[in-house]
Amino acid sequence: MAQSASNAMFYRFARIVLGLFLCFICRVGWPAEAKVTLIEPLIGQGQLNMDVDFALDLNPVMIDALDRGVPLYFTVDLVISLPRWWWLDRTLVEVSLSRRLTYNTLTRQWRLASGDISIPVASLDEGLAMLKRLRDWPIAPLDRFDRNTRYEGKVRIRLDNSQLARPLQIDAMNRGAWSLSSPWAPFDFSIQASEANK
Repeated sequence: MAQSASNAMFYRFARIVLGLFLCFICRVGWPAEAKVTLIEPLIGQGQLNMDVDFALDLNPVMIDALDRGVPLYFTVDLVISLPRWWWLDRTLVEVSLSRRLTYNTLTRQWRLASGDISIPVASLDEGLAMLKRLRDWPIAPLDRFDRNTRYEGKVRIRLDNSQLARPLQIDAMNRGAWSLSSPWAPFDFSIQASEANK
């Protein structure tokens, strides 16, 4: 009798723990993830540009914030350096590009903005699809680089919590649900004399 009562209590406890775990999973959902999937340096007209693609999955907390009209800022960071075997690498370029994804709850319209340029998009999925593709991003004039020299670079995308509304910044410090940053993705390139003249 004592054994069956003990088993019943164990199963009741296990059901409670499982229920709490499922509630936690439903509330938090899957984690946000980001990854750089393509990096392509483009050389032309005296300028180094970049094409970069990302894989980007927002979690339910971020999607819920967007649905409520909270703008989210995504920043792409890029660093280019000259490797030096005798000393630390020399950083030549360090640039960032911030893009804002917003939903207007009154007009029910999504927008993706970069600086003063704002583009209307039909849905969250379309806005994310545009956010995942960065084309002809101007990086630096070619005269900053020597010809036939190999340069190393790295790029990442992150949710820029510093640009969130103040109450959300405080919340972001306490909750992993607001954490989103891809690992740095490396690339290298060199500029040939023939390319520099294009």
